Formats: sequence, C-alpha cells, structure tokens
Amino acid sequence: MDRIRILDGGLGTSLVDKFGVTFDKTTPLWSGSLLFHGQDTLYTCQRDFVEAGVDVLLTATYQASIEGFARTKTTQHPDGIPKSEIPSYIDRAVVIARHAAKGDKNVKIALSLGPYGACMVPSQEYSGKYDDEHDTEESLYQWHLKRLSLFISKESVLEGVQMLAFETVPRVDEIRAVRRAMSTCGITLPFWISTVYPGDSSRLPDGSSMVQVVESTLASEGQGQMPWGIGINCTSVDKLAGLVAAMKLEIENQVSMQETCPTPALVLYPDGVNGMVHNSSTNTWELSVDARAVEHAKVFFTSQTMVACQPYTDIESQSSWMRQLVRLAREVHIEKTFSSVLVGGCCKTSAADIKALRDNLVP
Repeated sequence: MDRIRILDGGLGTSLVDKFGVTFDKTTPLWSGSLLFHGQDTLYTCQRDFVEAGVDVLLTATYQASIEGFARTKTTQHPDGIPKSEIPSYIDRAVVIARHAAKGDKNVKIALSLGPYGACMVPSQEYSGKYDDEHDTEESLYQWHLKRLSLFISKESVLEGVQMLAFETVPRVDEIRAVRRAMSTCGITLPFWISTVYPGDSSRLPDGSSMVQVVESTLASEGQGQMPWGIGINCTSVDKLAGLVAAMKLEIENQVSMQETCPTPALVLYPDGVNGMVHNSSTNTWELSVDARAVEHAKVFFTSQTMVACQPYTDIESQSSWMRQLVRLAREVHIEKTFSSVLVGGCCKTSAADIKALRDNLVP
C-alpha cells in the first residue's frame, strides 16, 4: 500500500475564519462566489493548503449547479448566470486551484461536486429531504448527468483535474444515481463518493445503514461506473472509528462475493469543529444541544469553585480531532483493508490543522 495521502481542509470555513469572507443568501455558490470577485483571496486560501503539504486539492465548486448559478446575481448578469457561461467559471475554479499548486504534478486537483441537497435553499445535504422533483433515483441521475455534461463541455476542465469528488451524499439512491451518471457521461477519471452522518446516528440521513451504503457504492451489476474510493466527510471525528469498522466488514463481504469487485481507497475528512453544528437556515455555526449542555455544566462547576471559566480552545478541540484521526488513519493503513488512504478535514479545518495532520502521518 502507498503511503497515506493528505487532502485539504474546509475551504469555505477557512475563507470565513481567516479571510473575513461573508456568505449569505446572496452567495448561493458559497466559496464559488469568489470566482466572480475575490479570485486572489481564493487563490491565497487554496495556496495555504498546498503549502501545508496536501496531495489532493479540491476545487471551489462544491455548490456549483445550474440552479446555483441562476441564483447568482452579478453586475454583468443581474438576472443570474446562464448555463452557457457556467463551464467558463468552472474552468476558472480549476485554473485557480492548479495555479495554487504552482504546477506541482504531485498535487492532484479534484473537482468538488456536492449532492443535489447542497444546491437547495436552504441546503439539505444533512437531511436528505429533497423536493418532489428530485426525490427519486431516476430524477437524481438526470440532475447529476446534466451537471456533469455541462462541466465537461469545456475540455480544459477535465484536462486540469485528475479526480472527481462527490461529497456529503445523504442518500443511497443518490449514490446509485452518481455512478450511473458517471457511466453515461463517459468520464473515465477516478472518483470517490463520500457520505455524511450527522448528529448521533450511524446511518445516512435517509435512514440507510453502512451495509446499504457499501452495497450501493460497490455493487457491480447494473450500478454504473465503479468508484475509486469510498469516503466519509462532514461528520464528527468521534463517530469515525465505528463507521469505518462497519464499512470494513461490508467491504470485505462485497469483495468476497464479487470476483470483479476492486478494493476501494478510503477517503476520510471529518469536521474539525468541536461540538458545533451548522444551521443552514441562519448560515451560522452553533453549539449542538449536547455541547451546549456540557458548556453550561462547565460554567456551573467552575463558578462553584471560584475558578475563572475558560471556553474550550481551538488547541484543545483540534488536539482531540488530531489524535483520533491520526490513530484511525494509521490503523486502517496498517490493516490494508483499503487500497490506499486519503485523509484530510472538512468544515472548520484550517491549513494549520492539515499541516499538523501531515506532520503526524507522513514520514
């Protein structure tokens, strides 16, 4: 097995936390809005991750969709950006990422593609509750196919990337839809599909188990193109060990049942935030109910002992995040259940966190 590879961190949250960028209802493309104004800032933020030592860098296209561009108002396009111009902006995202890598061929560029839910208002990738028009595998297949077809209409987009990343997928029917769309559009680049497990549940937002996730991702008969990797993102690091253990068992089962089933790579990029959740309605980060209870308890007990109450620090939260992620990545790498391991961070993970991750994992 190759050495552990390093993925980047939370682009959108890094733009907010370090560069003071503001995202709201007027920026439906999130980090992609910097493709119109703020390209230098986007480059600098992505360059930070490259200098941190990443092997794979994601583009600023997670929310990119026909609907998202149509809702994006600019001086040139006050009524929204038409489909005909979308490929040029996607190409711009790839160029900026490639420029941030400064031509380093060792850094692979992955085209970041969120699920349909990431393009809804408010976003629904953490609930999987889609509108009636996109609530079946067939309708999701058509949606992903239209988006992929639009992206690849400009040859330089695929010439500039080495991988595709379908991220934060909340439903097994969407996993199947993505695989079918990849087969139909004819893209032969390696891609991964990563799923999300919000709250305390070990199931997808649609209620599917890890067994169903792996089956949908790796089944060979009539399921479309086989992904290079299977992953988990935008999920609490505390849950990863249990989720990966269940994933490994089912992957071993699938490989034993299917002679043609390849051993996938594992892609892990949990949230870096400690005890907080994103409120898609207010577009803010808030303490979860459980974390709020802990915070209140901390205030109470420290006040009773007349000790100054100190809030949880980034060092404490990232240290816990780092310890758990490093330990799990090493264990998985040694066990060799997966063909390779790609590990990084999602929301609230900074370039400094990624550098520390690399320092701990890569000799």
